[in-house]
Amino acid sequence: MPVHVQQTPNPNARKFVLPQKMFDRPLNISADNVSSAEQATQHPLALQLLALESIYNVFMVQDFVTVNKYPGDVGGIGGDRADCGGLFRD
Repeated sequence: MPVHVQQTPNPNARKFVLPQKMFDRPLNISADNVSSAEQATQHPLALQLLALESIYNVFMVQDFVTVNKYPGDVGGIGGDRADCGGLFRD
């Protein structure tokens, strides 16, 4: 599934725009929050994203996902377009 990656005002975040609506309700999951971690177990995409050491927050709603990395982490998040390593599948 092709995914468009957009910059955000936060230099530590990227917005991944999907070609179709995938999430019926907002889901905001933080690696540092126990109740959020329990929510993540219900969503495979959130689990895969939070398994990356540099990622601390995932926000999913309708047709996009916003991913936040820890400040100072030297790894990048996405380019202009990405298949996201197969994380977004039909």
